[in-house]
Amino acid sequence: MRGSVRGAMWDSLDGLSVGDALGAAYFVPGNRVEDLLAGRVPAPVWDWTDDTEMACSVVAELESYGAIDRDRLAAAFAERCEPYRGYGGGAVVTLHQIRDGAPWHVVAPAAFGGSGSLGNGAAMRVAPLGAFFADDLDRAALEAIKSAEVTHAHPEAIAGAVAVAVATARVAGGVRRDFDDFLDLPHVIAGRVADGIGDARELREASVAEAAYRLGNGASVLAHETVPFTLWVAARFLGDYPAAIRACVEAGGDIDTTAAIVGGIVAACTGVGTPGGVPASWLAAREPLPAWLDAG
Repeated sequence: MRGSVRGAMWDSLDGLSVGDALGAAYFVPGNRVEDLLAGRVPAPVWDWTDDTEMACSVVAELESYGAIDRDRLAAAFAERCEPYRGYGGGAVVTLHQIRDGAPWHVVAPAAFGGSGSLGNGAAMRVAPLGAFFADDLDRAALEAIKSAEVTHAHPEAIAGAVAVAVATARVAGGVRRDFDDFLDLPHVIAGRVADGIGDARELREASVAEAAYRLGNGASVLAHETVPFTLWVAARFLGDYPAAIRACVEAGGDIDTTAAIVGGIVAACTGVGTPGGVPASWLAAREPLPAWLDAG
């Protein structure tokens, strides 16, 4: 039987994967944002993307070993990569090099001309890890760094992963935090992600459209233009999973990833099938998680 942190981790994964799959549905012609805002969701099945595939590898690592081993996680990412799931070109190249035997600690820093990737991929998959380490914020930050740097060596990408993991860890125990407290994340190093989170704190009363305009909606797929907005959404809608996902869809941009990040955070707080949590009908509409993942 799962303990409380493991239960929160799996709730977070469900929230992440449902958000990812539902968000991705709005890249399919015929599915309209207006319908979702009116309470009508697309017909099932909702297929998940690379966000979920990589998050499942993180969860499998934690479920089996209780910590992140970077060599093992990098190998799992590379072996399980299905490019048709929506992986970015840079990610496919990096993961193929790792699968062909190149060390992750050589490949990841060499990406993008030697700067490393500052994309949002490390942040999109990390919320369940934060839930798993809900009782130790320092450990949540450390393990998030380890999970990020196997593919994303740029400090901003790593900072984005730390921000999402620590935010998730802080709510996974079921403690409802107010807007300002939620966005107080001292584990995040100074830089563009941290600056964006600071900007988000000034937008308590903003509309979704204004927040997306000011913070970014992930369209650039960069961490500093994705993570601050997702944390703003989670802070505003922490007790209302459907409203949080609707906000991501309304904002446009990289919808599957913003909804995955937000869904993973919020579901760690609300749970699944509870008032304000992940609706059971949405979970049923989501494509089943990969067969290799043992849900315990």
